[in-house]
Amino acid sequence: MQRRHFLIISAAAGIAAAVGPALGHNGDETIPGFDEALKAGGPVMIHVTAPWCEVCQAQKPVVASLLASPDFKNMKKFDVDFDTQKEILGRYRVQMQSTMIVYKGGKEVDRQTGQTDPAVIEALLREAL
Repeated sequence: MQRRHFLIISAAAGIAAAVGPALGHNGDETIPGFDEALKAGGPVMIHVTAPWCEVCQAQKPVVASLLASPDFKNMKKFDVDFDTQKEILGRYRVQMQSTMIVYKGGKEVDRQTGQTDPAVIEALLREAL
């Protein structure tokens, strides 16, 4: 009985050690310039992507085109890599790649995941203006 108890505790400790760093964050990783952009109060966007994500690849030219237009000239865009920036994902409660989050006046106003329709993406960005 003691051996079974030991094995269960050992397995639980091993799982906690392996999963802990992926789920938790210590607050060290930041998006360079993001906090300053939020404090400035202008429109801000976070775009979470992954190189293997087809939806992300479809979103990128739509977002780039919109941000190149005069309507969105003041919007600050910050890219987050889904595969390598796990701490940031946790901080901003992002669970999937292809997530776009917009901020206005330093506060989150909306987010979308998996959206590729240019009209819907434009409407999302306009919420931050």
